[in-house]
Amino acid sequence: MVKTLEEISYIRESCKIVAGVLKHVESYIRPGITTLELDKTVEEYIKSKGGIPAFKGYRVRDNEFPANSCISVNEEVVHGIPGSRKLEDGDIVSIDVGVKKDGYYGDGARTFAVGLISDTKKKLLKVAEESLYVGLELAKDGNFVNEVSYAVQQHVESEGFSVVRDLVGHGIGKNLHEEPPVPNYFFSGNKHKFKAGMTVAIEPMVNYGTFKVKVLPDKWTYVTADGQPSAHFEHSILVTNSYPEILTALN
Repeated sequence: MVKTLEEISYIRESCKIVAGVLKHVESYIRPGITTLELDKTVEEYIKSKGGIPAFKGYRVRDNEFPANSCISVNEEVVHGIPGSRKLEDGDIVSIDVGVKKDGYYGDGARTFAVGLISDTKKKLLKVAEESLYVGLELAKDGNFVNEVSYAVQQHVESEGFSVVRDLVGHGIGKNLHEEPPVPNYFFSGNKHKFKAGMTVAIEPMVNYGTFKVKVLPDKWTYVTADGQPSAHFEHSILVTNSYPEILTALN
């Protein structure tokens, strides 16, 4: 799980592209654009930087993801498949991007407002993003992963929202998903500790209502069980002895 300096340099480069594409695609988000058009923009940017879209062709058993990015609207939590759906004023849209370059991965996500959104959705986005940074403060050498998980959960639930249990953060490096798992809720069986030199993706998924989710017939898209909106923020980080280096942050 602990990476060499050379490995970290490669991961850092892939994460730099992730940060850049999330900033780039933001300018295209508007009512009337389709999620497929946004996905094409993501693909073009990643390839222009010498990277490969990491999600396209990613397999879970016999199920292969068909797009370059995961684009999830409103009640869609994660893994939404881009298509003909047009964004509407008042929507929120999560864009999750993975990049592979020189054999190493980066991963990051943000949830964006489309036009003017309700105060409820504004608060949901604010709390979800805050919870990510609350967790990051504790992602340092010697701390238990559960310390991050507990902090994220407490922040979210204190504001009246809930954290998804079925999906978690993860280590990242030569593989898109590595050890350790990083839940956004306290789990007594999780005994993992952070070590300096680890690279991990921390990604709170925050629901307006129940934490329960279900999977659509496409076998990829997770939606909230009650149809209420969900927000998702993710950074890939390098664990250090103090505050982590956020590899997917724009410099």
